[in-house]
Amino acid sequence: MLKKLLIANRGEIAIRIAQAAAELGIATVGVHSEDDATSLHVRRVDEVQPLKGRGAAAYLDIAGVIAVAKAAGCDSVHPGYGFLSENAAFAKACAEAGLVFVGPTPQQLDLFGDKARARAHAVATAVPLLPGTDGAADLAGIRAFFERHAKAGVMIKAIAGGGGRGMRPVRRAEEIAEAVERCAAEAKAAFGNPAIYAERLVDRARHIEVQIVGDGQGGIVALGERDCTLQRRNQKIVELAPSPHLSATLRLRIVDAAIAMAKAVHYRSLGTFEFLVDDAAQEFFFIEANPRLQVEHTVTEEVYGVDLVKAQLRLAAGVTLAETGLGAATPRGHAIQLRINMETMTADGSAKPGGGTLTAFEPPSGPGVRVDTYGYAGYRTNPNFDSLLAKVIVHAPSPEFGDALARAERALAAFRLEGAPSNIAFLRALVAHPDFQADKVYTRFVDEHAGALIEAAAELKAGLYFPPTAAPAANGRQAGARVDSVDPLAVLAFGKRDSETATTADLASDAPEGTVAVPAPMQGTIVSIAVKEGDAVAAGQALLVMDAMKMQHEIRSPARGYVRRIAVEAGETIYEGHALLFVEEADVEVKGQAVEETIDLDHIRPDLAEYLDRRAMTLDDRRPDAVARRRKTNQRTARENLDDLVDPNSFVEYGAFAIASQRTRRTLEDLIEKTPADGLITGIGRVNGSLFGAERSRVAVAHYDYTVLAGTQGKNNHHKKDRIFEIVEKQRIPLVVFTEGGGGRPGDIDVQSVAGLNTMAFHIFGRLSGVAPLVGINSGRCFAGNAALLGCCDVVIATKNSSIGMGGPAMIEGGNLGVYSPEEVGPMSVQVPNGVVDIAVEDEAEAVAVAKKYLSYFQGALPDWRAADQRLLRRAIPENRLRVYDVREVIATLCDEGSVLELRRGFGPGMVTAFARIEGKPLGIVANNPVHLAGAIDSDGSDKAARFLQLCDAFDIPILFLCDTPGMMVGPEIEKTALVRHCSRLFVTGANLTVPFGTIILRKAYGLGAQAMAGGSFHAPAFAISWPTGEFGGMGLEGAVKLGYRKELEAISDPTERRTLFDKMVAAAYARGKALSTATYFEVDEVIDPADSRRWITTGL
Repeated sequence: MLKKLLIANRGEIAIRIAQAAAELGIATVGVHSEDDATSLHVRRVDEVQPLKGRGAAAYLDIAGVIAVAKAAGCDSVHPGYGFLSENAAFAKACAEAGLVFVGPTPQQLDLFGDKARARAHAVATAVPLLPGTDGAADLAGIRAFFERHAKAGVMIKAIAGGGGRGMRPVRRAEEIAEAVERCAAEAKAAFGNPAIYAERLVDRARHIEVQIVGDGQGGIVALGERDCTLQRRNQKIVELAPSPHLSATLRLRIVDAAIAMAKAVHYRSLGTFEFLVDDAAQEFFFIEANPRLQVEHTVTEEVYGVDLVKAQLRLAAGVTLAETGLGAATPRGHAIQLRINMETMTADGSAKPGGGTLTAFEPPSGPGVRVDTYGYAGYRTNPNFDSLLAKVIVHAPSPEFGDALARAERALAAFRLEGAPSNIAFLRALVAHPDFQADKVYTRFVDEHAGALIEAAAELKAGLYFPPTAAPAANGRQAGARVDSVDPLAVLAFGKRDSETATTADLASDAPEGTVAVPAPMQGTIVSIAVKEGDAVAAGQALLVMDAMKMQHEIRSPARGYVRRIAVEAGETIYEGHALLFVEEADVEVKGQAVEETIDLDHIRPDLAEYLDRRAMTLDDRRPDAVARRRKTNQRTARENLDDLVDPNSFVEYGAFAIASQRTRRTLEDLIEKTPADGLITGIGRVNGSLFGAERSRVAVAHYDYTVLAGTQGKNNHHKKDRIFEIVEKQRIPLVVFTEGGGGRPGDIDVQSVAGLNTMAFHIFGRLSGVAPLVGINSGRCFAGNAALLGCCDVVIATKNSSIGMGGPAMIEGGNLGVYSPEEVGPMSVQVPNGVVDIAVEDEAEAVAVAKKYLSYFQGALPDWRAADQRLLRRAIPENRLRVYDVREVIATLCDEGSVLELRRGFGPGMVTAFARIEGKPLGIVANNPVHLAGAIDSDGSDKAARFLQLCDAFDIPILFLCDTPGMMVGPEIEKTALVRHCSRLFVTGANLTVPFGTIILRKAYGLGAQAMAGGSFHAPAFAISWPTGEFGGMGLEGAVKLGYRKELEAISDPTERRTLFDKMVAAAYARGKALSTATYFEVDEVIDPADSRRWITTGL
């Protein structure tokens, strides 16, 4: 069992965790930010430690929380909910520090923290999903999605995070642009990620979630569902367990879906899988998963008689699910949770947070009533945190839901809370509403009825408690106690004294006659006062400075006149809206205040000058020796390649100031000068922006710099790589990697590591396959880790001077495998014919040009195009059916001029794979090459084609097969290449294509080879059409005649006569297998004029 637990949270949930830990005999350590020392959770733990910083930022400081846990001798950390509870980086940091993270694994947090990945997981486990965009989408993508679902509308959501932020319904096309902008901005502010996506809107939905418990060892149990339908602005305020609305059948289906998703990843700890239920259709759809303890876990505990937090702690200690005693159970009665928030509801359904000093705090009690809270009389609330103050949970063992409602109504009426605004009256009105009583609610019910609920709340009977006999003392202007502003530890001493410091003025006093009050625009602390009573002031003149959330704000005079009263002192913390001072308006002239500051926009301040100098040190102009070394090898610098690749002024760089982790062996100045960007330039820019616009042209770049420690992979270099890879994964933008370099760097001795095998780069990069287009470019030497990244790319473009190998000369020699020069390890003469290199080029300039062309196929259609006279195709196939021809000329004539880009030309020569365009639209082409083995399909050709099909399918590029094959290659020698396995890949891959594809038969279409060129059957493609030169057969016709008419031929003893009959039979078979003859059996869709091929392609694909 765990021994000592740090609770990395605050408020009611910290108290809840402390209670559970105490009952298990686990010592607890609580934490608090500098401004949160009076929160009740501080007194409910065995030991308390302060965190550095104020507000939520202190609880979000991973390093700070870990340091406190280690210093306090803890062996485990419970994150609660919110803050760091779903942060995979925090979970990893706990593991690295030897602390047990009470929650799911980092991998599970990564999976379910990204809604796009969670949706993909739902698909993989056959769980229903609402139609949605394919991951993150831009404005154009969401507009296109809306067009398909205009009748229902769409819901725009943030990819990351939750809590209703970055989420808006859209029902009219004209609302889309504003909704996209606001959702992206909210997502960026709340989660640091502006990525959004869209789903079809379910207008009158129910919100149902399933409580999952797993032990990470395969044990999974579902403890029923909760109904979280009642929400304000997509944020829950009332939760029920079980749902009084679900049918038994639908409940079972939803629970089974949650179990399937959890089982597929061997889920560990508590988790909630959330679904929308379409009442009208009796359908449900997965929306997201919350891999943590939920705010509303309480109602599950009440109806199932379990302690989820104790179970979570035991599971974290390694206990199996079976050992916890948790299992499938039947809920007893009904439970309701009502969230008591310090807020004022408005008629549009939004909530305005409030605060103050709790002059009275008397929660309800009695049978079936539970209150989880951190409030107490005298508590001064803190606006730096969430407005949730308490949770009222009622439970009625009766099967009648109305009994629980009645208990909820009475509990709310008995809750006395004074000194701060709350939503208690609003909740009372909601619980009493006839539609809630009749279970006729839906997710937007509160938003649509907020006005009526506010009116009903105003008419409620008095609460079930005595009102105060006399008006309590006014809150006063002061927010919290005053402490010595000079002593940084004064806040920690607060609470240990018996008396409080008095405030200095009485805000209840009337303002001086004829004056205008200057109110505090926010809660904050007075830093300084720039005027005295009696001073003349100008309109807009700075009067005092306030500090709020570590930022200083100048408070200016609203009018000209005289300062008649100053109502605050420096050091006081003031509530929003309270008077700071009073100004008597008068026509006065204030010297010096009328002079406007003249701003020199070209002036460079020292801080900016320092930045510009450091930035310049990373650029080529300040690195002449590095540039000279590149000139000696006839290569360009990394930044020259970048400038050529990305559009002008579009590149934003990540981590330009990173340096090698060698501070213990080299000076900082030397590292800044010699290891700029730690040898890896990363960032995002635009490629082909003039053709495809700003959004579709966004491309990420990672460029190893061979002039910095031979392009090796160091500590910060790895972190930068991981960072850009994760951005690519979240935003699904293409990535171009320049891979020249020597692999791992052993010289980074600042890192405490043995082998570094826990480096995540290769896992993350491998995960990008099929998520975003990956382009690898190499010039020069590329070994080990650099080569691994290159090999993971969708396309490898390499210059003629490239040497590419999984191990360089030093590793080869170290393994006693011989001594070789770098040029002998994986030269282009090896890597082109073996298929490692997709496109061989002369130099870096050509490599960049090819990369830009390659990227264009994934960026969209081109409006302008030209094509050859298509009548030329009528002569493309020789009349003599035995004469070979160049299929590449057919492709060039068929496609838009200059649009063809062939991949892996030097490998698998029997297949041609290429990207091209037809009327500007991207297309993938797979063609048999009759020049090689007469177009027969061999092992290399199969692998080449299958890999290309997967690439096109991953990125929604339609495919055109050009068929001219006598079938699969046969013979003893070809079977030595494992042909059975290799050629069968074409059937497996083709049958699972999700993009449209079509087949044009140019000439031969025989046997399994022809079927492989059509996804397995001529009725599988969108079209299977033939030119008049087409010829068809279940196998080669000569072989078919020999096998089918063997007895007839053997019956003729004269060889000449036998040959005559054989030729006659073959000729008949050819006549029967001609294109026009085959079409009469409808084995192909049509025989066409070759000049009409483009029309078929644009119509069918």
